[in-house]
Amino acid sequence: MSIATPDRTTAAQRGAGSNLALATAAFALTFWAWNLIGPLSKTYADRLDLDPTQVSILVAFPVLVGAVGRIPAGILTDRLGGRVMLTASCFVAIVPVLLVGLSGNSYAALLVSGFLLGVAGTSFAVGIPFVNAWYPPAKRGFATGVFGAGMGGTALSAFLTPRLVDGMGLLPTHLLMCAALGAMGLITWTFARNAPQWRASSEPALPRLKAVMKLKVTWQMSLLYAIAFGGFVAFSTYLPTMLVSAYDLAQTDAGLRAAGFSLAAVIARPAGGILSDRVGPLKVCLTSFFGAAFMAVILAFEPPLEIPAGTSFVLMALFLGLGTGGVFALVAELVDPARVGGVTGIVGAAGGLGGYFPPLIMGANYQANGDYTIGLLLLSVTALLVGLFTLKSFRKAPAPT
Repeated sequence: MSIATPDRTTAAQRGAGSNLALATAAFALTFWAWNLIGPLSKTYADRLDLDPTQVSILVAFPVLVGAVGRIPAGILTDRLGGRVMLTASCFVAIVPVLLVGLSGNSYAALLVSGFLLGVAGTSFAVGIPFVNAWYPPAKRGFATGVFGAGMGGTALSAFLTPRLVDGMGLLPTHLLMCAALGAMGLITWTFARNAPQWRASSEPALPRLKAVMKLKVTWQMSLLYAIAFGGFVAFSTYLPTMLVSAYDLAQTDAGLRAAGFSLAAVIARPAGGILSDRVGPLKVCLTSFFGAAFMAVILAFEPPLEIPAGTSFVLMALFLGLGTGGVFALVAELVDPARVGGVTGIVGAAGGLGGYFPPLIMGANYQANGDYTIGLLLLSVTALLVGLFTLKSFRKAPAPT
């Protein structure tokens, strides 16, 4: 790992804010693209006569590639740099977005195009090491937390995508997203820069991946992120479907409430990073897991929509958002900066996979029982157990300086 000279440190500080802003914007847009199918689940269900299980599979499919694809994306970022990979994330996502827009009359075609749409979700594993390199250790919780707020792209999608489809039609909405991704790719290539102290990894990809996978901390962080970020992804993608079926809301109303959920998590994520810099990521993660476990118990009994259900959904989002910020603050403390990209890829994949299975469980549960009680109670128990694991494993984690 190279040591930055004073001049390079100063230059990095001068460019840090603008590069953080660019990375966050690109992340938000690609996350919007990643979540194009979920807010339109009722449209597809009505058009194609889908049952709840088929809808849950359709909604979850983009999460799969977005999760697994983060592993090579993180490794390539260590090798090629964030500027190249952020640009590529935007341009590559154009193709599956277009295919989704063309596939609205075929369930099989939607599954295939939705599967490919997952590439848009790999941008997370690109942005974390990119912004991490721009900031000193004491500020990396802030940097990764602010970047993580780009997951607000799911809120934009939940709120705007159904309205754009109602106003413009299905294909024009997707063509508009294609144009936005192309513009963002050009902006990122033109204005983004890698940190002056960043150096490309020359280590071959496979040995590098094996080395990262041998680290105990990689799997510990993966478990934590599977709950924090996986819970966020599961709710942000499946919540519109859940609100329509459980509370009989219109698709646009469900999208509005799902956008509120995502927005609360987005606000909480940088707060989680900043709090981690001040009080330590362990306390932030514990608050996240135990708080989410409690909220899931309340929601399991399908309370009235606004209060307490609406309040509980917002608090759930806040707890999960805090956890997503806290986990990567812990990664920044425990992982060698030269390996952050590789570790981020695996941890990010675990987070995505954590969001892949709950919608499938929820859909099957609703089809079998007509409610979501079992799925939410399973979430509560899992979050509680992970909280206890976190307390045991990281009690001696480094204190913030």
